[in-house]
Amino acid sequence: MTRVKGGIVTRRRHKKIINQTSGYRMSKHLLWRRANEARLKALWYAFRDRRQRRRQLRALWIVRINAAARMNGISYSRLIAGLKKANIELNRKMLAHLAVSDLNAFAAIASLAKSA
Repeated sequence: MTRVKGGIVTRRRHKKIINQTSGYRMSKHLLWRRANEARLKALWYAFRDRRQRRRQLRALWIVRINAAARMNGISYSRLIAGLKKANIELNRKMLAHLAVSDLNAFAAIASLAKSA
């Protein structure tokens, strides 16, 4: 029996990962094993943080809505409850956008929520 060496197949596989980790610090862009570990970790962080980004954006929207609502004399929770009672279906992303860009429209929505 003769030994089968990886040769060009292994080199291609290693080169692909080394190229994906270019720009990483220290040995993580030079050594294949360290590069592979760093790449796997980076992919896991990317997967996790795509979900965390959605959470963080929702929290940011709520902070913006709360600030604008309090400028109009109503708390965030009362604003959301009032919108539900008034059957106004605006999501938090749109409410936050209005709170930042169009204060008059947000004030009108807040007054509708107050009256409901």
